[in-house]
Amino acid sequence: MTDIHTRQQETPLLDAITKFQEQEPAYFRIPAHRFQRGINSRFTEAVGEKVFRYDLSEAEGLDDLHHAQGPIQEAQELAADLWKAKKSFFLVNGTTCGNEAMMLSVVNPGEKVMVMRNMHKSVLMGLIMGGAVPCYINPEYYSSWKLDGSVTPEAVERGFLENPDCRAVFLVSPNYYGIASNLEKIAEICHAHGAILGVDEAHGGHTYFSEMLPKGALQQGVDLCAQSIHKTAGSMTQSSLLHIGSERVDPLRVAANLQLVQSTSPSYILMASLDAARQELAVHGQEMMKKAICLSVEARQKLSRIPGIQVLERPAQAKREIYDLDLTRVVFSARELQITGYRLQELLYERGGVSTELADEENVVCVITFANTEEDISRLVQTLAEIAKSLGESTEDIHEKKEKTREEIRENHEIPPMVLTPREAYFHEKKTICWKDAVDCIAGEMIVPYPPGIPLIYPGERITAEIMREINRFWTNGCVLHGPKDDTLETFQIIE
Repeated sequence: MTDIHTRQQETPLLDAITKFQEQEPAYFRIPAHRFQRGINSRFTEAVGEKVFRYDLSEAEGLDDLHHAQGPIQEAQELAADLWKAKKSFFLVNGTTCGNEAMMLSVVNPGEKVMVMRNMHKSVLMGLIMGGAVPCYINPEYYSSWKLDGSVTPEAVERGFLENPDCRAVFLVSPNYYGIASNLEKIAEICHAHGAILGVDEAHGGHTYFSEMLPKGALQQGVDLCAQSIHKTAGSMTQSSLLHIGSERVDPLRVAANLQLVQSTSPSYILMASLDAARQELAVHGQEMMKKAICLSVEARQKLSRIPGIQVLERPAQAKREIYDLDLTRVVFSARELQITGYRLQELLYERGGVSTELADEENVVCVITFANTEEDISRLVQTLAEIAKSLGESTEDIHEKKEKTREEIRENHEIPPMVLTPREAYFHEKKTICWKDAVDCIAGEMIVPYPPGIPLIYPGERITAEIMREINRFWTNGCVLHGPKDDTLETFQIIE
């Protein structure tokens, strides 16, 4: 039998789909379009025909994601081998369903789970579905950049002192800004308390392939993690991986819960893209990450020379606020020029066709990957330099300069009081009131600035005056808010 380590150049699922469609079968299965023949010609003229020949279902020889025994199973085993997991699962509903499945798999209804406050809203979905009781902990706040930083081992230890019956801990590392936590030490603390550590590693699937990047979650002893391979490692959007990292997790329970949160009609194109991305990382991962890091270093150096622009740098030594930083995330600000990150992001696209991943009140984030080019970096640098020059010369308030000083922006996170659990709140009767009257009320829906998708208020929490001010600031600055049914935020649902 061929050793699995020598099989990393293979793509079992991609090969099985290729073989099947090349046989030109008389196809009477779902989907309806029958390879490319039933696709609207506008679509095929725009993107080509061949990809649609790979949009199939559980046909002969193509396996079944929910009962994998053939090429899907082989592809998942190769993923587990590459990332050094005990077992790996393909996800076609993104890391969202991975986070949900992790929550459902390690905490029962009514049990406590320690949750990093700035986690993605998909963790809230898992709490609603599973009925666990969250105990929130804050990451460190990096005040000079107005960013949520690392969560410290000390914060996790304090969490266990306050809630010793927590069955699990859920963190995000690295976060949207590339800031990573000391998962190795945190894993030791969790295991000493008999708890499982689950990590949303949506933005970190690529870090395993360079010593210049933060250590991956599995390399640091976590029990479960989910990775958005499409974000940083080359698969198609919505394709992710869920890894089991230790014997503390029941793989059968994970598999059963994935059937609750994943489609029963999984996309074979998405799964084939995971198979192909894994193969390329296995063969070329080191050089792919080297290219991404080199482009990132170039961007950082050139951006930092632009007057009025600051670039977030990796600290020479680990700090409480930033234990480590993913160099492929380039975070920059024009705060000295008195312009919000939101407006700077708009100007980058309007003036140079530069499309960036994320903006907040202060900063803009670029995700630099192996597929970027020198020309991409040049456009970013040139456009930002032109914007900075025009802002520096402007004497009129034509760029929507910030009305608030940086000192007015919160220095500390307030965790709103939890009156009802997320599940209790979700199923509770709601009442619609004017948003301006919502202070001291119990939230009936969440409010999530997007991106990055981190809730400011969860259903079941009391809306304090500070939280309302913070939400209003996001809204005033033009940030898109997910969650409220009224997207004008004139009204809001509460629980009486």
